[in-house]
Amino acid sequence: MCATTSIERALVRAESVHKSYGDLEVLRGVDLEVHRGEVVCLLGPSGSGKSTFLRCINHLEQVNSGRVWVGDEVIGYRQQGNQLHELNERAIARQRRRIGMVFQKFNLFPHMTALDNVMDAPVGVKRVPRGEARERAMSLLTRVGLADKADAYPRQLSGGQQQRIAIARALAMEPDLMLFDEPTSALDPELVGEVLDVMKDLARSGLTMIVVTHEIAFAREVADRVAFMDGGEVLEIGPPSEVLVTPRHPRTRSFLARVL
Repeated sequence: MCATTSIERALVRAESVHKSYGDLEVLRGVDLEVHRGEVVCLLGPSGSGKSTFLRCINHLEQVNSGRVWVGDEVIGYRQQGNQLHELNERAIARQRRRIGMVFQKFNLFPHMTALDNVMDAPVGVKRVPRGEARERAMSLLTRVGLADKADAYPRQLSGGQQQRIAIARALAMEPDLMLFDEPTSALDPELVGEVLDVMKDLARSGLTMIVVTHEIAFAREVADRVAFMDGGEVLEIGPPSEVLVTPRHPRTRSFLARVL
């Protein structure tokens, strides 16, 4: 996990991010920095804007105002002076290569084996030779504990196994940043642990991660910082030992009193 929060090492920077759907204002000026090697968990009630914010980071959702940088690039836009011009789909796809994302639903290709699901993007997007992609995919399947399921199809796998394949698939693109949108919410309770164990291993390896989760114990153990969101705003952010134990904001305290 991250040992420093110096501004020089910031990988993700969100400044005054606003997002609305018609009259519904979902994000109301979100500011957040995430540093290289850091794990940040986003907590908050349903409808607080956590998942929408995560989707804005890789431009699956367009911001109405504000900006998101990953590294030195404004995601989704080209900046000329003070003006932003939206990039074309090809340029946005190039930016997304640096950002892996794991969703609530597994979104595996049902007609492909586990191995082919993991190989697909490196071969099709990065033009990695199939032999090299296969070797890398097998290494990732081993890492998530599923090397023996390489030839299985998604319908033959449990939900936890499918989610671990989805994590391996995202890692196959060798991203600088991994985004997790409630990756255990669609799983039966007994399958949650196997996915969280993989994510803990990724955190220990120094991968930069932003995780939307309701798993308080996971956040307490793994996160460098926890951000509490409500009403489209970050109300509180800090180390888990502070936010989860002695929260300052009354809304954080009432939320934790319910979920704990």
